[in-house]
Amino acid sequence: MRTKLIAAGTAAAAMAALLTGCGSSDDDKLTIGIKFDQPGLGLRSGSDYSGFDVDVARYVAKELGYEADQIEFKETPSPQRENMLQSGQVDMIFATYSITDARKEKVAFAGPYFIAGQDLLVAADNTDITGPDALDGKKLCSVQGSTSAQKVKDDYSTGVQLQEFDTYSKCIEQLAAGTIDAVTTDDIILAGFAAQPANAGKLKVVGSPFSEEQYGVGLPKDNDTCQKVNDAITKMIEDGAWQKAVDDNTAEGYTPSAANPPTPAACS
Repeated sequence: MRTKLIAAGTAAAAMAALLTGCGSSDDDKLTIGIKFDQPGLGLRSGSDYSGFDVDVARYVAKELGYEADQIEFKETPSPQRENMLQSGQVDMIFATYSITDARKEKVAFAGPYFIAGQDLLVAADNTDITGPDALDGKKLCSVQGSTSAQKVKDDYSTGVQLQEFDTYSKCIEQLAAGTIDAVTTDDIILAGFAAQPANAGKLKVVGSPFSEEQYGVGLPKDNDTCQKVNDAITKMIEDGAWQKAVDDNTAEGYTPSAANPPTPAACS
């Protein structure tokens, strides 16, 4: 989005001027990257978008001065997130985007707005896989470019047959078909898939998390928006909207880790 000087105008236009490197050609639009295939987090159904990431994105956008009809959601698969920010295809990303030092070399982050833990999803009747140390000889699926796949490569590669796809929904299809033994990613993502009507009673989250993943808001490296996003996240937590978003988008009985709700880190 092109930066422009505004003497007077709407709050939306004023906030639009503060965003740099935006992906929309319309200065009064905000293009937000989300996942399209993650139930409970980022899911597209026709022209509708739902999930926790979507709710947080809409709340933050409103705090920045954008109404619902000024938001354009764009699919951002895990392997493409840095490129889409760097090339200006999106203004910001809310897509289970874990904050890492390697990623911070390419893009900036606000947040975190949620802290998840990597876990495993298996068939409901599976008793063999109780955690990452029980994966020897098993076929495991994750997504290309994800921190979950990288952690398996770094810490559990011996004896694990890792398969990688571009979306988690493809991993879930393979698990349901019985061609793989487990899917690994963050617990809240797995809980969303397990709660789908098609999977109800067929899949289960092992419940043995082995990482801490801080979900951040991806931003272009050069931006002057980070603190405003952090302020919006803090307000969402304090006014109860954050907890409502969690409750509205996860299965009954799901409890976020004790690290939640998080405190956004200082922008740098």
